[in-house]
Amino acid sequence: MDTRQIDLGGTARSPDDVRLLHGLGLPFAEVPIAHPDQFRARVSLYQRLRDELGLYYLCHGPKEGDPNDVQSLETRYFPQLHQVLSLMPALQMRCLTFHLWLDPRFVIPNVIAHKLKLLKGLLQKSDDAGITLCIENLSETADHLTEAFAALPRLYMTLDVGHAQLLTRQNTAPDLIDRFLDRIKHIHIHDNRGGDSPEDDLHLPLGQGILDFDEIFHRLYQAGYGGTMTLELTPSEIEQNLDRVKALLTQAGFKLP
Repeated sequence: MDTRQIDLGGTARSPDDVRLLHGLGLPFAEVPIAHPDQFRARVSLYQRLRDELGLYYLCHGPKEGDPNDVQSLETRYFPQLHQVLSLMPALQMRCLTFHLWLDPRFVIPNVIAHKLKLLKGLLQKSDDAGITLCIENLSETADHLTEAFAALPRLYMTLDVGHAQLLTRQNTAPDLIDRFLDRIKHIHIHDNRGGDSPEDDLHLPLGQGILDFDEIFHRLYQAGYGGTMTLELTPSEIEQNLDRVKALLTQAGFKLP
């Protein structure tokens, strides 16, 4: 069987988490920046850790808030995303995952159109900085994302396979992979038991929910995916789940460094 290498990392909510992930042999940490003004004072600490440990960072942006509040989008959320982009070069972060709900079942159509206009300006800044901007699926199907990808050729995607199990009868990840593999630059992996509310986004270790990771990983491998994956769990959960995850990935054909 042909093998394709991917990098497997984990979420690091603190410098201590970065050290723990490095101790598990993971090559990168995905660092959430929920409050860019506060995070600015910690940039030098994360720089020293990166240089000492030899790993690299990816970035996860702040939460969107009310997805239909245009004023909040303009005065709070998008300014925060611009601030995050300004912090990333100092840490050599080359990928920003962000939330921007585009599901027309819940977001007003003219608000979606306005979001795409705001996103165009953010993409201009990310392109200038050499940063890949990845929208994360929340409850959107492939059809819901078609307009955004058609309008914004430089927009990419973080496929969250756990989110793909929510507000749906069948996991939407296989269809997203089939239709948008060329846009998928990063993947979030965690388990849940389905459901239709934010409280159902449980972020369980793989095997504790209902997701069919055999199917998802094989679909990714057969489609030709060769990027990065983040285990969106606590470091202790990652440690307990790591052997299982590595086994599932290698059984699908992937090679891990």
